[in-house]
Parts: sequence; C-alpha cells; structure tokens
Amino acid sequence: MDSKTVADLLYWRDIKKSGAVFGAILFLLLSLTVFSIVSVTAYIALALLSVSISFRIYKGVLQAIQKSDDGHPFKACLDSNFAVSEDLVQKYCNVALSHVNCTIKELRRLFLVEDLVDSLKFAVLMWVFTYIGALFNGLTLLILALISLFSIPVIYERHQTQVDHYLSLINKNVKNTSDLILSKIPGLKRKSE
Repeated sequence: MDSKTVADLLYWRDIKKSGAVFGAILFLLLSLTVFSIVSVTAYIALALLSVSISFRIYKGVLQAIQKSDDGHPFKACLDSNFAVSEDLVQKYCNVALSHVNCTIKELRRLFLVEDLVDSLKFAVLMWVFTYIGALFNGLTLLILALISLFSIPVIYERHQTQVDHYLSLINKNVKNTSDLILSKIPGLKRKSE
C-alpha cells in the first residue's frame, strides 16, 4: 500500500473500501476489549476456515451435479507465490531501525536533560499521560485513534479555512502564554537566546 491508497482510505474516496477497512479494524478492536487476543485470533481463523471449507464443499457438490471438471476452486491461489521478498523485509527493517535510533537519541537527550525546557515539557507530557492512562486503557485509546483517523481528515477537508483560523489563534495564544511563563521563571531561557 502506498501513501495515496492510505489517503484515499482515510478521506473516504471509495466509501465501500473505507467502510470495510474501518469496520473490520473497529470490530477487531472492540472484540479485543471483550476477548483475549488468542480467542479473537482463533475465532477469526475459525470463521475464515468455515467460509473456505463451505465454499470448497459447495463447489465440489456443484461439480458433481454438473459433471464438470473445474478442479479445485482455490487452485489459482494455491499455485501463486505469496512469499514476502527479502528486499521488502530489509527495506522496512532499515526504516524501522532508523526510527528506533532517532527515538533513542531523542529520549537520551530528554532524560539526560540536554535542554532543561524540553525535558520539563516532556515531564509535563508524561504527567498528563498518567491521567490519560488512569482514565483509558490502551485498547480504548486505539479505538479513539482509529475513529479520529477516519473522521478528522474528512472534517478538516470540508472545513479547512475555519479550522486553520482557530488553530492559528490557539497556536498564537499558546506561544504567548509559553513566552510569558518562560520570561517569569529565571534560568529557563533556551540555549539559542
């Protein structure tokens, strides 16, 4: 999947595809809130097996009644090669490794207080996350993120000018408040100042 395909899904360009992807992922996440991941995986596997076995038996009966020699209904799928190429794995491993190294470097910078202001911002963010963690579990946050992922781009696309206007106002107020707070506290000036 390329970025255009993902964007088309998130902006609901093809309602059937977007609805199917959104519904399937939401169903999976809601199932995980009720059952363990082992149970959900087993139920999905059983459902897929039930469909494929039923279709295979149906085609076999149809061939016997019509006295045709069509062969196995999944022959094309069985003959095709579904292997993941080594180049593809290497490419994504290199990208993942780059992101992991970047994250480790940034966390080292924050935890070893290279810049006091950034480390304090990070501390406040982690403090906020303690409250978020107390209110929601990980699956609830994933469900909210999924719903946001499929709704915010469409809302933004339809109301872009109003959203941009209010975001610029919020950004301006946050910057002014941040500058005011930093000017009042001695010793919290950035290195570049």
